[in-house]
Amino acid sequence: MDQYSVTGMSCAACQSRVEKAVSRVPGVTACSVSLLTNSMGVEGNAEPSEIIRAVKAAGYGASRRGNGKPGSSGGMHGAGQTAETEEEELLMDRETPVLKKRLILSVGFLAILMYISMGHNMWGWPLPAWLEGNLLGLGILQLLLAATVMIINQKFFTGGFRSLFRMAPNMDTLVALGSSVSFAWSVTVLLRMGRMAAEGAAAAELHMLYHDELYFESAAMIPALITVGKMLEAISKGRTTNALKSLMGLAPKTATLIREGKEVTVPVREVMVGDVFALRPGESVPVDGLVLEGESAVDESALTGESIPVDKAAGDTVSTATMNRSGYLKCRAVRVGEDTALGQIIRMVSDAAATKAPIARIADRVSGVFVPVVMGIALITVVGWLVAGQTAAFALARGISVLVISCPCALGLATPVAIMVGNGVGAKCGILFKTGESLENAGRSEIIVLDKTGTVTEGTPKVTDVIPADGVTEAELLRKAGLLEARSEHPLARAVVAYLQEHAGQAEQEGGPDGTAYLQEHTGQAEQEGGPDGTAYLQEHAGQAEQEGGPDGTRKNEVCSDGGAPEGRNKDEEAEMLQEFLALPGNGLQGILKGHRLVGGSGTYIRTIVKLTDAHRRTEAELADAGKTPLFFAEDGRLLGIIAVADGLRGDSRDAVRQLKDLGMDVVMLTGDNQRAAAAMAKAAGIRHVVAGVLPEGKAAVVHALQASGRVAMVGDGINDAPALTRADLGIAIGAGTDVAKNSADVVLMNSSLSDVAAAVRISRGTLRNIHQNLFWAFFYNVICIPLAAGLFPWKLNPMIGAAAMSLSSFTVCMNALRLNRMHPKRRGNSRKMEEKTETTTGQDRNEESGRRKKGNISVEEALELFRKEKERDQKMTKTVKIEGMMCGHCEMTVKKAMEALPFVESAEVSHEAGTAVLTLSKEPDEAMIREAVEAKDFTYGGMV
Repeated sequence: MDQYSVTGMSCAACQSRVEKAVSRVPGVTACSVSLLTNSMGVEGNAEPSEIIRAVKAAGYGASRRGNGKPGSSGGMHGAGQTAETEEEELLMDRETPVLKKRLILSVGFLAILMYISMGHNMWGWPLPAWLEGNLLGLGILQLLLAATVMIINQKFFTGGFRSLFRMAPNMDTLVALGSSVSFAWSVTVLLRMGRMAAEGAAAAELHMLYHDELYFESAAMIPALITVGKMLEAISKGRTTNALKSLMGLAPKTATLIREGKEVTVPVREVMVGDVFALRPGESVPVDGLVLEGESAVDESALTGESIPVDKAAGDTVSTATMNRSGYLKCRAVRVGEDTALGQIIRMVSDAAATKAPIARIADRVSGVFVPVVMGIALITVVGWLVAGQTAAFALARGISVLVISCPCALGLATPVAIMVGNGVGAKCGILFKTGESLENAGRSEIIVLDKTGTVTEGTPKVTDVIPADGVTEAELLRKAGLLEARSEHPLARAVVAYLQEHAGQAEQEGGPDGTAYLQEHTGQAEQEGGPDGTAYLQEHAGQAEQEGGPDGTRKNEVCSDGGAPEGRNKDEEAEMLQEFLALPGNGLQGILKGHRLVGGSGTYIRTIVKLTDAHRRTEAELADAGKTPLFFAEDGRLLGIIAVADGLRGDSRDAVRQLKDLGMDVVMLTGDNQRAAAAMAKAAGIRHVVAGVLPEGKAAVVHALQASGRVAMVGDGINDAPALTRADLGIAIGAGTDVAKNSADVVLMNSSLSDVAAAVRISRGTLRNIHQNLFWAFFYNVICIPLAAGLFPWKLNPMIGAAAMSLSSFTVCMNALRLNRMHPKRRGNSRKMEEKTETTTGQDRNEESGRRKKGNISVEEALELFRKEKERDQKMTKTVKIEGMMCGHCEMTVKKAMEALPFVESAEVSHEAGTAVLTLSKEPDEAMIREAVEAKDFTYGGMV
C-alpha cells in the first residue's frame, strides 16, 4: 500500500470526496483516506503523479510519503529514518498553535461586538457619548467588527465556497453559508435603515430594525465558536495519536559505532547493515543487532510489555529501543530503519490508522450526502417559515441555525479516533493490528482455531525415546535420521538435531578425545564402520566436533541459511553424503545416502513405503497416547526405527483457553500430528475440539468448514499455517513465528503469548463498543438538533447556540474515544464488565453481519463432522500404488500417462523418489488393470495401499 499525505480536509465529506476522486483513477484498486492522520493509503498500479493530480483536482493537496526504502540491503544511509521522520512530521500538531492565535484575535474583537450588541442594547452598559443613540453608527461598528472576525477566520470561507463551487460542499461550506447569510442579511438591513433615516423615518422604526433584524454578532460568533471546536478537536486528535508518536520517540537518535578499534558516535540514520556498534549500561539499542561479545540483561518492555529483563550473550539478538541494563555489549547491525522491529511496529500501527474498519462505511455513506441534504433542509426551513407567515428575519435565523448546528465532523471522527486509540492500546500490550478491519474482526470472531506446535505448545520439542528396529543399532538410527533431519527447519527435525548435538558433545567426556569408549558402548559398529577401535567412524561422524564447531560440536549440525551443509563441513562432501533431499510438507523427508534411499516421517506416510508390524503399530499407539509424536525412519524399504518427540504445553495455554471460553468463543485445536498425541495435548490444555493429521492445505479446509458455523480466527506460527491464516476471517500470528506466518496474518502477537489472543479480543470489543457509542451520539445529535434548529419544537434555537453545540459534538466524540486508554485488556477482572456489556451487542452484530445464525447455521461439532466425512470420502477416492523401477522424470511422465488413461482414474501424481503413484479416482479401481498398465511400461507393480 502506497502512503500519501493529504492537506485541506476539514470533515468527513472532504474525506469522502478525496476517496471518490482517487478511486476513479485507472489502476487504483483500493483507496482509504484517514481524516484523523490526514493520510491516504492507495493500492494498485496507478502512477503517483496521477493520484496526486486527482486529489488536487478535487480541491485538496497531496504528496507521496516514504519514497526512501530502508537501508536493509546495503548502502543506503538512513532511508528508513527518512520515512520515520516524515511520519513524525505528519503527526506534529501544527494546527493547534494556528487555531489558538485565530481564536485569541477572534475573541478580542468578538468581545467588543458582544458588548455593543448585547451589553449595551440589552443591559444598558455605557458607550462613548458620540455613539449614544447613534443606531447607524452602532450598526456600522458592528459590521466592521464582524467583518474583522470573519477575515481572521477566512479559511472557513475560502475553503467552504471553493468546495461549493466544485459541487463538493463540506463542513466549511455550512459554516461559510451560515455566517455569510447572517452578515449579508444584516448589511441589507443596515442599508435599509440608512434609506429610512434619509427619508425621515421615526426613531422607533429604526430602533425596531436595529434590535430585531441585525445578526452581525451571529456572523462573527459562528466562525469564532467553530474555531473553538476545531481547536478542541485538534487537541483531542493529537492525544489519539500519542501512542504512535510515543513509539516513534522510542528510537535513539545516535549510535556508538566501533570503527578501526575506536568508538565513534554518529546519527542513527548513518548506521548501515553490518556495522558494529557498542552498548554501554543504560543505553538504548539504536538498531536491531546480533550480539558479538559480552553479556548483559536487556529490558525489552518497550516492545513486548514484559517488565523482566532478558539475559543476552553472544549469538542473541537485540531490538531497537530496548534498554541495556547491566553489561557492555558489542553487536553487529542486522536491520536498520523501517526494517527494524520497532520500524515494523510503527508501520503496522500507521497503516492501521490509514485503513478503515467495515463499520466506518456507515458513516462514509452518510457523510457523502450529509452536507447537501443539510443545505436542502435549511432552504426548506426558510421557505416553509416564509410561507407560514413569519418574517424574513425569523425564517433566515432558523435556516442559519440548521446550517451551523449540523456536524459531519462528528460522523467522520466517530470511527477513526476509536480505531487509533484501540491500536495504541494494542501496541502498548505488544498486540499489533495491521488494519482497522482486523481490529474490528477480532471482536466479532466466534471460533478460535489454534495450531498446536509453537502455539499451544512451547514449539521446542525434545526427543524422548529412541527405538531402533530389529537388526539396527541406536547409533545407526540416530546417524541416518540426523543426516536427514539436519536439512529440515521443522521443529521436530530440530529436536532430533539437538539430541544428536547433545550426544555428540558427550563423546569427548565419555570416550576421550577419540570417543572410542563412547562409540563402543553406544554403537557396537566399531569393527564394521571404523576398524577395531572405531576411530575412523568417530572421525567421520562425531570426532570432527572441534574442527567443525569447537569441542562441543555445536556447529556440526547447524544448517546454513541456504539449506546447505552445516558450517565447517565442505558442501561438496555433504552433498555426496546426502543427495536429492526433498521435504514433503505434512508427510516427511527423503534423500539419497551413498545410493540408498532414506525416508523419515509420520506413521501415515511411512506406511506407503514400509509395511509396519503389529508391534510397530502398538508402539506407535503407546507413544501417541502418552502425548508423544513418533517419527519413523526407513532405508530402501527397511524400517530403521522410531524416534519419539514430545512438545511441552506453554505455561499460559490452559489459562488462555479458559479466557477464550469465558469470552464465549469455541476453541478448536488443529495439527498435523497424529490423533492420539493431539488428543493428549488438547486434554492438557482444556480444548474440547481437535482436528489432527491434516496437511497445510487441510488446515485451510478445516477453517473453511468452520466458517459455516461462524466467524473464524486462526492462530499459528509456522509456514504450514500460512494458508489457514489467509483463509480465516482473521489470521493471528505468534511473534516468534516465521516471517511467512506474520506476513499472512492480520494480527501479530509480539510477546508470543497465547493469552494475548484473549486480550486482542477484549481490545476489539471495547473499541467496537466505543465506535457504536460515537456513531449513536453523532446520529442522535443531528436527528434531535436539526429539527430543533429548524424551529419544529417550542424552543427557538439561536444560531450562536447552534454553533457552540456543533463545536462540542466533535470534541465529545474524541474525548469518548480517549476513554479506551483506561482499558486493561490483560486483566480479566477489570475487563469483565466490558465483556458483559458488549456480549449482547456483539452477538447481535454477528447475527446481522453473517446472516447465518438467523438461518440456523450449523454448530462447530456439526461443521467438524462434515469435514471429517468429506475427508474420509476424499481418502476413499485416492489410492497409492507402489511402483518399482522408476529412475527419473521421464519415467514419471510415462507412468502418469498410463495411469490417467485408465477409465476410473481422474489424475495421477507420480514420484520416482518415493516410488509411488497417488491416483485420484472417479469410481472403484480395477487393480488388475492398474497392474497391467504398470507392467506394460516395463515397471514392477508393488501393490496398492
